[in-house]
Amino acid sequence: MKKQIVALAILLLLLVSFPVYAGAPTDAVRLNVNKGFEVLRDPKLKAESAREAKKEKLRLIYNNLFDDVEMGKRTLSKNWNNMNTAQRQEFVILFRQVLEKAYIDKILAYSDEKVVFDRETMVSPTQAEVFTKVVTASQEIPISYRVLLKDGAWKVYDVVIENVSLVLNYRTQFNDILAKNTPEQLLEILRKKVKGQ
Repeated sequence: MKKQIVALAILLLLLVSFPVYAGAPTDAVRLNVNKGFEVLRDPKLKAESAREAKKEKLRLIYNNLFDDVEMGKRTLSKNWNNMNTAQRQEFVILFRQVLEKAYIDKILAYSDEKVVFDRETMVSPTQAEVFTKVVTASQEIPISYRVLLKDGAWKVYDVVIENVSLVLNYRTQFNDILAKNTPEQLLEILRKKVKGQ
């Protein structure tokens, strides 16, 4: 009986010691999130003079993790079809720059928080949601990444922070603008936002 209890205890210890394999979507998000943390923790990039170099390294990671076109398409929703190809391409670039301006300072202010990869839910064979938590000294912030399998790679098309979808948040703003303005006027608003006007 004693041997069975010890065997059970060892089995439980092994199960607790190793994370359950979540799958390719989680692996893709984890790989890029960890690369981002490596950049943020790099002592050579801590100085203010290294700020642009740090931003450039983070941009490369962002390129590997996010699908800008899918994010833009889902953000504009039905309004995507009201834009011509050139307008769509410019929107995708401007939207990315708006996101960077809005969030880069928060990202660069990182102070050694931890990310816990909770679980993954497969929505379909080509779509999943990866659930994580950012753990700070005082709180846990739930963040999930909605990902799509495209050209053999899992890419993020939406981020949900504390149950607020980035895509839905911006969709509401852009729908309000496009209810009274043309696609070209939306682009002009975004151009000014990017320039800081």
